[in-house]
Amino acid sequence: MSSTRGVFKGCRALMAAKAATPKPSSAAKSTVKPTPAILKPLPVSPALRQFLGVPEAARTEAVKKVWEYIKLHNLQNPTNKREILCDSKLKTIFEGKDKVGMLEIAKLLSGHFVKTV
Repeated sequence: MSSTRGVFKGCRALMAAKAATPKPSSAAKSTVKPTPAILKPLPVSPALRQFLGVPEAARTEAVKKVWEYIKLHNLQNPTNKREILCDSKLKTIFEGKDKVGMLEIAKLLSGHFVKTV
């Protein structure tokens, strides 16, 4: 019994020593991560520029603004909330479609972003 007591006592001492050593902080790391492409502001097409009111936008911001417009003007189909009923302003950016599925919005907006090299 006394031999196990000595082992655990030594183990506690090692654990206490490890806990006392300072850990390297994340602020000490100087590596800068690049901005993901989805968050980079890109030039947009004239139709999307007129809708958003800005010459450049990130994809996430564009989708967010479109959803704000949809909610504000109550353009979701009341019987099927996954379906968007386009008004004249949305038709200009959604290829003239009368109805758009909610999962299609990002795909239809991607054509409005000008790719830069």
